[in-house]
Amino acid sequence: MMNINFDNSSIYSPAHRQCPLCSGSDIAPLDIIDRYDPPFSVSQCAQCGFIFMNPPFKNDIINNLYRQDYYNGTAEYSYQDERKTERYARHVWDRRIKFIAARTGHGNFLDIGAAFGGFMKSAAAYFTPYGIELSPYSGGHARSIFGDRLHIGSLDDHPFSHGSFSVITMIEVIEHIKDPSSAVKECYDLLERGGVLVIQTANMQARQARVLKDRYAYFLPGHLSYFSMKNLTGLLRKHGFTTIKVYCPVEFGLLPKLLKSRHSFRKLSDYRAWIPIIWYHVKSKIHWKDFAMTSSMVVYAYK
Repeated sequence: MMNINFDNSSIYSPAHRQCPLCSGSDIAPLDIIDRYDPPFSVSQCAQCGFIFMNPPFKNDIINNLYRQDYYNGTAEYSYQDERKTERYARHVWDRRIKFIAARTGHGNFLDIGAAFGGFMKSAAAYFTPYGIELSPYSGGHARSIFGDRLHIGSLDDHPFSHGSFSVITMIEVIEHIKDPSSAVKECYDLLERGGVLVIQTANMQARQARVLKDRYAYFLPGHLSYFSMKNLTGLLRKHGFTTIKVYCPVEFGLLPKLLKSRHSFRKLSDYRAWIPIIWYHVKSKIHWKDFAMTSSMVVYAYK
């Protein structure tokens, strides 16, 4: 393991002395993730089990993660440009929106972490879509489609009125947020009575994450917060959500995932890639309370 200077004030903010989730003081180092540059470390709270980057990157380091090279695959830490695979990603987006709409009806829809706006396009079949996106690069594309309904920024500086949304989604987003408690509270305030907040993230208490430890792929430079099923649902209840439903691995079923995966298929033998996807989905059905075989989870929280 490399010798890492976590006191470098040009990269790291001061270390947390209390848990960012429950304010508990019994926190301890958990792992150092040194496969990225800059590396980072994570701590865990003994009281609530929350795992968090500690010390966290400074805000300018975090913001620089989401430039154009993050989306075109040239950065060490990167994400797929959804515009290149939109035809296939729509299988998941459309099925998820249909699932949500069957439980909420119509109204205003807010996608936090909207990227290029693909999910917002699907939402438009049932809702009036709005979005928040931190990256000026991807958010600029979404804004060219949706205009002022797409805010380039964060939950800290958005222009939307409280009580104005029937649905808010945070799909693989809450782990990117430094202060998830404030984010959940703001989502609660933005929802109308009876509205739903949909969160997809990893359950760090699942066997998958616990076995892999620091080798778990979810430990990424942009991920500041890591939850268990128990502390995430506890956070939602703390801020007023009354009915909470957890789906493992996802709420929309296996078929859309298989169809989405076809974006990289070029020959018949590529369909062998479906075997691990199916096996993962089957294993994910083995869960009880906070235990699960795999880490994927989706949480529906109703106001």
